[in-house]
Amino acid sequence: MDKLDVKGALHRALASQAELEADEERTESHRHGCTPVAELPERRRATVHGVIRSITLRPRQGVPALEAELYDGTGTLDLVWLGRREISGIEPGRRGSFEGLVCGVGGRRTVYNPRYELQPRPGE
Repeated sequence: MDKLDVKGALHRALASQAELEADEERTESHRHGCTPVAELPERRRATVHGVIRSITLRPRQGVPALEAELYDGTGTLDLVWLGRREISGIEPGRRGSFEGLVCGVGGRRTVYNPRYELQPRPGE
């Protein structure tokens, strides 16, 4: 075993579950050629890859809005679909790639009405 293998094995043995999950998400995002959430520039189009952590139905100015929090191992991004109460397949635990214009809303990175491609669920 070389020095890097030992270091990686030691990290996996001592890392918390959250650290291991973050490593996995960062690896998947990089594998899909996506920009890490922590590096997203505002007012630019970007594609991110991660797992949906939560879904909220929150009306905005009287219009229904479906909000999802995406996590990629480097940070979180809010995805907002205006005029929607639900979208088939958009659910907690689902992984996918999301593309759109990144803006800052209340100090959080947000993409409105993103284009998306969901990964198949295990066993599909």
